[in-house]
Amino acid sequence: MNNVSTISVIFLSGLNEIRNYRSPLFFLSFLCYAIIILVNVCVVLTIILNNELHEPMYILLCAFCMNSLYGTAGFYPKFLSDLLAPVHVISHSGCLMQAQVLYSFACSDLSILALMGYDRYLAICRPLEYHSVMSKQRVITLACLAWLTPFFFIAVNTILASRLKLCSPHLNRLICLNWSIVMLACFPSEATPNSIAGYFTIAFYALHFLLILWSYMFVIKTCVGSIENRRKFMQTCVPHLISLFTFSLTLLFDVIYIRFGSKDLSETFKTFVSIEFLLIPPVMNPLIYGFKLTKIRNKILSVATMKMK
Repeated sequence: MNNVSTISVIFLSGLNEIRNYRSPLFFLSFLCYAIIILVNVCVVLTIILNNELHEPMYILLCAFCMNSLYGTAGFYPKFLSDLLAPVHVISHSGCLMQAQVLYSFACSDLSILALMGYDRYLAICRPLEYHSVMSKQRVITLACLAWLTPFFFIAVNTILASRLKLCSPHLNRLICLNWSIVMLACFPSEATPNSIAGYFTIAFYALHFLLILWSYMFVIKTCVGSIENRRKFMQTCVPHLISLFTFSLTLLFDVIYIRFGSKDLSETFKTFVSIEFLLIPPVMNPLIYGFKLTKIRNKILSVATMKMK
């Protein structure tokens, strides 16, 4: 029993099947991370440095991009170093920390998407009340809560995972996630609180998704009878819906794989599924909003034009 409780290093085996492609994978991953940093920082700075963009929708977009930088920082540096290392290991505490960052990032994204949906509902369905309800100070407070609440929610799951006695130091994953750590527990009965907390967290954030659907039911109903509202919907709601669809689809695949993963799937496919929420949304979201939202697009183009001159 003593050696069970003294596991301090966890071996990650998610890269084993693609070890022969480490050099091109390193280049592509480094390029992807550089693009993520570039496009998200570009949108964040554009919003922060322009007072006319200090509106609820843009403040939430800024929080969205900052959260992408936070989440990807919990994955790419470690992943890139693993691609250069002969053995892929992480400390037990480091594994828990990575799980905390990645889960809180995903849940924060969903919280911010829910706030964006509610913001569009107020702007289109209740325009007279919009500025009184969505004041600048209130939006900043809500954006902070959209990050802090998931962080503390996930912290509970992480603390529960940290108390488990592990029977194996080998994790058949590319990254550390709470449920993967729980699966290494020696005594399944000890993991019951983890399951309860995990399903409660999933249910809580499923309600966020229902809130977004509820918001857009009213938005679409309002837009049907108004050309002006339809124009506003196409300009501001379509990017949000694309972001929501992309994020939800990637996260759904990952949750299904973590909880009910099939052993018949190839390791390469499972590796991609496990990290796609860190690959696709962080690149797509700022690009979609940057091209679709006129004010941001014009600001970025004006800066780029000045630099070229």
